Amino acid sequence: MVDLKGQYENIKDVIKPSFDEIIENTAFINGPKVHEFQKNLEDYLGVKHVIPCANGTDALQIAMMGLGLEQGDEVITADFTFAATVEVIALLKLTPVLVDVDPITFNIDVDAVEKAITPKTKAIVPVHLFGLAANMDEIMELAHKHNLYVIEDNAQGIGADYTHNDGSKTKTGVIGHVSSTSFFPSKNLGCYGDGGAIFTNDDDLAHTIRGIVNHGMYKRYHHDVVGVNSRLDSLQAAVLDAKLPHLDNYNDSRRNAARKYTEAFKNHPKIITPSGKSDCQGICDACDCHVFHQYTLNLKDVNRDALVAHLNENGIPCGVYYPIPLHKQKAYVDERYNEDDFKVTNQLVKSVISLPMHTELDDEQIDFITKTVIDFIDAN
Repeated sequence: MVDLKGQYENIKDVIKPSFDEIIENTAFINGPKVHEFQKNLEDYLGVKHVIPCANGTDALQIAMMGLGLEQGDEVITADFTFAATVEVIALLKLTPVLVDVDPITFNIDVDAVEKAITPKTKAIVPVHLFGLAANMDEIMELAHKHNLYVIEDNAQGIGADYTHNDGSKTKTGVIGHVSSTSFFPSKNLGCYGDGGAIFTNDDDLAHTIRGIVNHGMYKRYHHDVVGVNSRLDSLQAAVLDAKLPHLDNYNDSRRNAARKYTEAFKNHPKIITPSGKSDCQGICDACDCHVFHQYTLNLKDVNRDALVAHLNENGIPCGVYYPIPLHKQKAYVDERYNEDDFKVTNQLVKSVISLPMHTELDDEQIDFITKTVIDFIDAN
């Protein structure tokens, strides 16, 4: 699914000297390289504050802690996403409210969000799923109308451009009040271990978060807020700083591979390929709202699990993201939920499959993968 070794070959001449320097100066935690990466990422995103931390799950939890959400406050997020998004809501003893997703983009359904808002609702967490920007204009408008916070889960979407209704563009992760991201190795911008970051343009919120990530300290042994221990180490920052100048090229390579996939599957009656925005019926040169963390097909009248087995038998990795809706996960079952409210998610978990997607995919690999998929479907 990911070729980290192939990617490393192109940047090892930058990473190795950085590692040597860090080991020599022994500044392993919050060293100069962490601050250098932080500044470079702020410049890339066009955001005032990047606060690095230990991983993407911590980033999301710390963002919520920084907003001062209190026990029992309701937080609305998508049912079709990785569990970390709802996990941190539950860990903070907030009340997760799961809603369905759009059948085309797989991102949170804004109409479903509005229906779920109650007097206890305090925040919305849109996920830029699989690398596609969520409908942020409508989400921000809804949040403003109801005086809610917006916390972007940008773990899969770093580098994507969101095109606003007025035609202007903003990087995902800097539109809401605060955002989190993950630098897990498989991400579009990934390190060689765990890592994450929080983004915000709010000076006061950034100050609060900087204390939270470091045991609540602004001055050593002075604990001003309740905090956690969540810091990005210098070796991981060195990897990320080496990759950051290549991120746009990485994302372009993913888009290029996606176009080739989509062209190969075009017009097949049982394969629905990923789109950009809900009004974009394909991936075009002008569509930079999708950075293809995953290339995910939606299959019609196909035995998805049998296809997974067939691909594995032919040496082709694939993934099912996600096989169980969050509202059906044992940890998050809630009698408030009605199955009729999750029609899209309940279908997607049975029909989606993600194919290999990374910067080193070549035409021969794509041809082999697409032919294997089509031959199986046509024969069954």
